Amino acid sequence: MTTIETFPNPNPNREYSISHVNPEFTSVCPKTGLPDFATITVTYIPNQTCIELKSLKYYYLDFRNKGIFFEAVTNQILDDLVAVSKPKWMEVVAEFNTRGGINSIITVEHFEEEK
Repeated sequence: MTTIETFPNPNPNREYSISHVNPEFTSVCPKTGLPDFATITVTYIPNQTCIELKSLKYYYLDFRNKGIFFEAVTNQILDDLVAVSKPKWMEVVAEFNTRGGINSIITVEHFEEEK
């Protein structure tokens, strides 16, 4: 898996949100082997670091040939991004294209643990 890089938050004392939208996400259905297409939107309130976009792009490309269910890929993206960036809050929304007459939208969230 590609390493997701981060950089120091330029305003760590201010709460603000960042959204990154990838309308070209692809993975593979583990049942049929056919491609799945989605728009992945990551929105987060950074803590000490922000996610670097080039590494995020290459991270997404690692899923291109991976057989994985919608729910699993959405949760994996959240887990991986939280692990490297440790945000105050993060949401990942995966809007998969219609297949078989059904459109699927998966939403997962992370909340910073209180100390």
